[in-house]
Amino acid sequence: MCLGVPGRILSISEDGMSAQVDFFGVRKELRLDIIDTPVQVGDYVLNHVGFAIRRIPPEEVGETLALFDQILKAAAHDDLMAEDVRGEMAAGRSSPGGEPGA
Repeated sequence: MCLGVPGRILSISEDGMSAQVDFFGVRKELRLDIIDTPVQVGDYVLNHVGFAIRRIPPEEVGETLALFDQILKAAAHDDLMAEDVRGEMAAGRSSPGGEPGA
């Protein structure tokens, strides 16, 4: 299953082609090549395989984060969506250099 995971932009590179993004405490660098609309620090985006694919409109951020909070708190470890989100977050934690998103 493929799932876009929401995260908040912490910084944008000087060339505007990548951003440091926080995903529930995990920091990763995302490419901004294919995002649907320009973004700035503080915006929320959906990540898919290392690319920001969509800016989440401010009026949808609260609802989106609440949904993912529910997914992450799912008790069932056989929940494919929850496992996909956990896997995406774990990938950020196990990056080279020992720091999330390093």
